[in-house]
Order: sequence, then structure tokens, then C-alpha cells
Amino acid sequence: MYIPLDHDSPEPLYRQVRRGLQRAISTGDFGVRRLPSSRELAASLGISRNTVNLAYQELVADGYVSAQPRSGMVVNPELADRLARPEPGPESGRESGPDPSPPHRPRPQWLGDLAARPPLDTLPHISKTADWQRYRYRFATGHVPLEAFPTAAWLRCLRTALGGEHRAASLQDSQDADDPLLLEALCRDVLPARGIAADPARVLVTNGSQQGMHLITTALIGPGARVAVEDPGYPDARHILARAGARLVGLPVDRGGVVVEPWPDDIAMALVTPSHQYPTNATLSAPRRARLLELAAAGGFPVVEDDYDGELRYVGRSTPALAASDPASVVYLGSFAKFLAPGLRLGYVVAEPELIAYLRDLRRYMVRHPSGHLQRALALLIASGEYRRWVRTLRTLLRERWLAAGQAVDRHLPTWQYDPAAGGVSLWLRAPDGLDTRLLAGRAAAAGVLIETGETCFLDGDQPACTVRLGFASIRTADIEPGIAALAAEARALLGGR
Repeated sequence: MYIPLDHDSPEPLYRQVRRGLQRAISTGDFGVRRLPSSRELAASLGISRNTVNLAYQELVADGYVSAQPRSGMVVNPELADRLARPEPGPESGRESGPDPSPPHRPRPQWLGDLAARPPLDTLPHISKTADWQRYRYRFATGHVPLEAFPTAAWLRCLRTALGGEHRAASLQDSQDADDPLLLEALCRDVLPARGIAADPARVLVTNGSQQGMHLITTALIGPGARVAVEDPGYPDARHILARAGARLVGLPVDRGGVVVEPWPDDIAMALVTPSHQYPTNATLSAPRRARLLELAAAGGFPVVEDDYDGELRYVGRSTPALAASDPASVVYLGSFAKFLAPGLRLGYVVAEPELIAYLRDLRRYMVRHPSGHLQRALALLIASGEYRRWVRTLRTLLRERWLAAGQAVDRHLPTWQYDPAAGGVSLWLRAPDGLDTRLLAGRAAAAGVLIETGETCFLDGDQPACTVRLGFASIRTADIEPGIAALAAEARALLGGR
């Protein structure tokens, strides 16, 4: 740590050290934790350990710190009220230096200007429960089955990525380049499963699909551009578009996915989730897929395909990605969030080489490139076959939970409306008339049932609170039916027993 010392001052050095430590303690720099050892602090300040020890002895005498066996000096947690007090002045009879309290300064004008700015957009935000794991019945979305994560295989790949021939790729500054081993693995083992044939020049690795969406928006959309989005749809993508100045044009969604007829005029880009529509999980029908690509070709606009859980289909075969049919018109967004973990923040964009080169240049001056270590570890996981095995395991586990959730809804929520989609990681439910799902979510949480309401998915801010997105990926299969039964009991109580 830095403590200013004046070797020409008549004030002893140990008193200057004491004053600097007291200032750091009083302003909360240490919190309630261990202070540097006398050896560490003496070395960093270039003074003797005896000088530091004298400073510590005074702090112990005044109760600011205490000496703990095998832990060294720690801030005294029982005297927190004293930490904010200034050091005793001359009237106390003790020698004192300057007041350790920092001088009062006016608040910088630029902070006031920042606080006065209008919000970046007025769309509703997704709100996630931070302590979701404490709920017994956690029907939260956006999570993976933590207990089934391939921990041993992932740790092995992380270790391997730091040794031998892989060490440089993991630790070097690659400027704007992606790991060639990961690009090869994506093109060889991951994208073909979605029907996409691509070479490395058509792929960009991102810090999650959200960064990919931000890069695409920055590259292709200017203020006032009209962008077609699904309604209901993914709120975070709409925030990215709105903050770029886009004018959002909502397209309705039904059992066949997004409705493409009639098509609005002057569209600069379309954003769709064709495999499992967010949040309804509907799969875009074949006629609509073909028509959307015709409209894009005729109108000269790109279609951005967000395929975040395209492989999680439980009935029949997975529908090929839209990009498999028209790679020139479709910009494909992929993510490892649903197959590994959202916390790893790894995704990718597949598009024509000209757009990928432009996105790579944009990304370079944001983050240069995603973590080389994570990229190389993921490449090794895919090459080893462990990734594909994990996808199969995950699909089997989630299919079991998907069946249990559908059966439980049919049994305990028979008056609720929902279309049993063929895949995905959640169910989209519409409550009976008169039931406010926001009130239900509060009551359910008190009973240990965590649900997420769906009104934030609609462009219309006055949309009634009557929808629920019921995630089943992070809840144990055995807890699904009792959890939905508990949710049904709270719903009946709100409806007066109906």
C-alpha cells in the first residue's frame, strides 16, 4: 500500500506510518480483514520492520487493530464505530499529526451532469433473482443444471490449456485474432450439427451472444433504422437495438413462430429466434422460414438468427438453423450458455467474411479478444468429444424435466394456457383472467417457489401481467411436480379458491 513519508519531517517515521494506516482504516480501505505483515509493509515503504512494528503497536493500543494468532494484524471488528473518528488531537495529551480525515471537496460537475442524463432507453429490464439457489422450487430461467456440469473434464482442459504447446495460445495477446483451434472445432464439430457449413473466415468468437448482438447492431444499424423484432421477444436484444437509435417494429408470434405476413415496410434488419422462439418456444414453420428469407433477399436486409438453444429439442429431429438455408442473408448468433454455463461468457457469430472482418475490428477496440485460456480450454473440450457427450447428457436430462413440467402443469394448472413446444428450457404459460402474475410471483416466493413473469418480453409497456416463463433447467426433476402444485395453491388463493 502507499503511505506518503517525509524523511525530513521532525515527525517520527513510525508516527507517519501509523497515521497513514489509521487513515486507510477510517476510510474503510481494509474493511474487516488482515493488514499487511510488518515485513511486507516495510519492504513496500523502504523502511525498517521496527518502524512498522512501532506503528502497529500504537494502533493495537488505541484499539484500531488486534493481533490474531497465525493471522497477523486485523482490523478490530468490534470497534467499527471508532474507525470513523479522527485521531486524538493535542488536547488528549498524545502527540498527533494532521487530521487524517480527507478534506471536503465539492462534488465534480461531470458527476452531476451524468446523473442528470435521461435513461439510455425506456424499455423494461429483465430482473433476475440473485439468490435463486436458495429456493427449493426454482423455476428460474437462464441457468444450467449445476450438479451435472462436466467439472472434471473442464478442469482437465483448463490445466492442459496452460501447458506445453497450448500455453502460448492461452496467455498471449492475440490482438484481434481468435484461437485457431477453437475456430476449427466450431467449424468441424459444432456448426455442422445445426446444418451450417462454414470456414474460420466466417466465424468470430465473442464474450457471449449479447456481445455478438451489440457488435452486429453497431455495424449495421444507425439512428432511425426500422428493425423487425418478435413480440413477445428477447428484452436484452431490444435494449441493444434501442440504444443504437433503432425504431423497433413488433411482429406477433403464434404457434408457428413469428408472423411474417403482412411484412412491414422499410425494414433495415430482422431479429428472430426460429428454433425455439424466445419466450414462447414455438418453432418457426417451414413456409414462414422460406418466406422470411425471400423477404430478406428482396428487401436487401439481414436476418439475425439467435439460436441459443437450437439443439435442445425433445420431439423429433432438431430443425436446421435458418443460416443453413441462406448463409448470405442470415447472420447467425450462437452461444455456449445453455450447453456449458452462462458465466463462461463464450459465444460466436457466423456470417459472410466481409462482415466478420468488420466485427473483428470493432471488437478489437472493445476487448481485443475473449480470454485465450477459455478459448483454448473449450477447443480442447470439443476436440476430446467431452462437449458432444455433455450435450447428449444435457438433452436427456432436460427432456426428463420437460416431460415432468408439462405433466405437472396439465395436472395442477388445467385452466392455464400453454402450447407444449418441442424443445427449449422453459414453458410459456398464460394465467386465467383476473390473476396478476406479479402478485402471484411474490406470494410464490414466500412459499419457496421462484417464478419469472413475462410482461418484460412485450414491447407494449401496458401489457397485462398474466404470463409466466417457467424454467425447468435448474430445478431437480423430483421437485418439479410439488413445486407446480405449490404454485397452483398460491394461484387459487389469489383467485379466491377458484
